[in-house]
Amino acid sequence: MMTPILIVMIVLSIIFDFLNGIHDSSNIVATMIASRAFSPRVALGITAIAHFIAPFIFGVAVATTIGHEVVAAKAITLNVLIAALASAIIWNLLTWFLGIPSSSSHALIGGMIGAVGIGAGLDAIELRGLEKILIALFISPVIGLLLGHIFTKIVFFLARNATPKINVFFKRSQIVSAVALSLSHGTNDAQKTMGIITLGLVVAGVIPNFEVPLWVITISAAAIALGTALGGWKLIKTLGSKFYKIRPVHGFSSQLTSAVVILGASIFGGPVSTTQVVSSSIMGVGSADRVKMVRWGVAKEIMVAWLITIPATAAVAAGIYWLIEKFL
Repeated sequence: MMTPILIVMIVLSIIFDFLNGIHDSSNIVATMIASRAFSPRVALGITAIAHFIAPFIFGVAVATTIGHEVVAAKAITLNVLIAALASAIIWNLLTWFLGIPSSSSHALIGGMIGAVGIGAGLDAIELRGLEKILIALFISPVIGLLLGHIFTKIVFFLARNATPKINVFFKRSQIVSAVALSLSHGTNDAQKTMGIITLGLVVAGVIPNFEVPLWVITISAAAIALGTALGGWKLIKTLGSKFYKIRPVHGFSSQLTSAVVILGASIFGGPVSTTQVVSSSIMGVGSADRVKMVRWGVAKEIMVAWLITIPATAAVAAGIYWLIEKFL
């Protein structure tokens, strides 16, 4: 039976997924738009379609990680999930309003840690699973930075004798790299919502074990695709212009690098932050051109936002959980 509290949890999950699409669409389309490879609406349309179909192609390994390996199953209640989702939604709205490309993944993990920590104690947190997730979250941007730098150096070497017409090639090639990045993002990020909804269904006794239903895959994919189609213009501006002036070669290189890192993590069940990976790959690509070209001050501001996301959302989720338990 679908109880009112379970319906609230599912609705919050869909809202989080939708906001994740709005928030993270900037990561996917910023370089396409900034390099003038596509118009904004065409870029957002392509990415929205790719986001919807991605989970049906690449499976649900990340959903299983989120649902099984963050906290002990006995510590999970619907109130815990509601508090975690509410905290992540508040953080996404705040950073969206301020135009800061923060991590929805960090926000959700921080929310779960905070809600479970106050509800069942810190010993209910699965350290091995949390370690796996944190390694994926914090190592992936480093890999994105290094791969972006190396890949761009290789591209520059191969195109060293090319005429300016090479820019036409890089613009057109972004249809491939952009679709690859969109598929990788849809695979990784939509699955986080799938994991939370499925976990709620198990806790509520609607399904006997953790197996993601088809309808959960469908609504999660649809929510993130719709959010992506609407776009987050403030964040697109930050990623597309504030680091440095992006040319077609930069867009192509950063998209392909990000797609490799995110899709690789998704296949192995590692939830990564698309915001982190794309931002770091953009910096890596720019540094391969000229290190001084990158506005590292902007990167520092974004890094500070990354570092405070988990503790901030954990604190907010703990407060929300306390209020739910006290007044509801």
